[in-house]
Amino acid sequence: MEAWTVNPDTAHTSSTDESVPLPAVRQEPVAPTGSGADLSEIKGRIHRKLIDRLNLSNLEAVGREEASRTIRDVIQEIMAWENVALNVSERESLAEEILDEIFGLGPLEPLMKDPEVSDILVNTYKDVFVERNGRLYRTDIRFQNDRHLLQVIDRIVSAIGRRIDDSSPMVDARLPDNSRVNAVIPPLSIDGPHLSIRRFKTDVLSAEDLLTKGSASEGMLTLLQGVVAARLNVLISGGTGAGKTTLLNVLSAHIPTDERILTIEDSAELQLRQPHVVRLETRPANIEGRGEVSQRALVINALRMRPDRIILGEVRGSEAVDMLQAMNTGHEGSLTTLHANTPRDALSRLETMVAMASLNLPERAIRQQIASAIDVVVQVARLPDGTRKIVSLSEIVGMEGEVVTMQDLFVYEREGIDEDGNVVGRFRPTGIRPRFADQLRVRGIDLPSSMFIEEVGGEAGSPTTREW
Repeated sequence: MEAWTVNPDTAHTSSTDESVPLPAVRQEPVAPTGSGADLSEIKGRIHRKLIDRLNLSNLEAVGREEASRTIRDVIQEIMAWENVALNVSERESLAEEILDEIFGLGPLEPLMKDPEVSDILVNTYKDVFVERNGRLYRTDIRFQNDRHLLQVIDRIVSAIGRRIDDSSPMVDARLPDNSRVNAVIPPLSIDGPHLSIRRFKTDVLSAEDLLTKGSASEGMLTLLQGVVAARLNVLISGGTGAGKTTLLNVLSAHIPTDERILTIEDSAELQLRQPHVVRLETRPANIEGRGEVSQRALVINALRMRPDRIILGEVRGSEAVDMLQAMNTGHEGSLTTLHANTPRDALSRLETMVAMASLNLPERAIRQQIASAIDVVVQVARLPDGTRKIVSLSEIVGMEGEVVTMQDLFVYEREGIDEDGNVVGRFRPTGIRPRFADQLRVRGIDLPSSMFIEEVGGEAGSPTTREW
């Protein structure tokens, strides 16, 4: 049997024995520590010695529970050589840190357990930022060096059968909790490895939550609930991190439970609660450049799977033409998102993506397809104070000449910023009754005319609410 003295920075080898033995400790004296030394320095030194004494590859093989017992034994032995004692809670904390290094994401593991953190941004091993409530904060978390960060990145991508190295220095992956991960390493990143993790809440927000947080008005949500129930096609537009997927989850909750729903995504993020949901996800090409399954291929295949509704997580390429055709050929009630800064920009981007299919369609034909397929465009935005809001709800009414015409039904008007840096504004209806109101009435959804008329004082939206 080999000696258990392998340093994880130099090699990862497993025992030649069929059974996996527990790591042993090298019996080397540890220099005593002065009693006045800083506790964090002591813990850091013990941490390094513990990592150096254990063979991590074999610890991974025996599982977290058994490895936990072994690590605690090793800590006890190291403490016997040290001149300063750690109490029980400090020893437990140290053991958890080591287990996170072996089975989790190392220094990032506490952030992954924090429900308030929505984004984790690692700018080289020295700088780690997080987003809380729509705002970025710098943390005091650090990796030991670039190699340490690369080990964590490699653990993420290898778990899903991918790899990241000089020949493939960029990867997009997904963690078991559906968090989306993007990593870029040298030579593409100049200063060292970079890691971005977009986290998603496990508890899906409801329409009532959006009202409580001031992300929408009651009139907006009432209209959107009716739109979804009446099987109108909805396009949700917004910038990065504006809350498009969150709103898509909220709207999907109003789809009847007796309908068959197909979701198509690049990276699975939607959390539908209906019993009859088929989830499809794209697949990137392998190392040889083969095996890729695009969103367009999944959309085409979804049409053969007898869907009542198709939800496309985000339209970003040539699949736009197949999505529009599906909406125009009996698959009403479809939902999708798109990156754009305004509703008009969203239609322009959609037109550009249809052109990417290389079907040589004239511009007017593309715009007619868009005008007949999309019924409602919902624009969401993240404001400077970090809050997310529905800033406009627009109806597409048809074509006038060569132009797709649309009208705003509800808007959010910004009025300024208060002394605390929070955006002050209000939601208000524009006074226009939608043309699709008759379609809703036929399906038993009667919208009162008063909801489209601004009351005295307007519809108040809380300017100091938190993010979605």
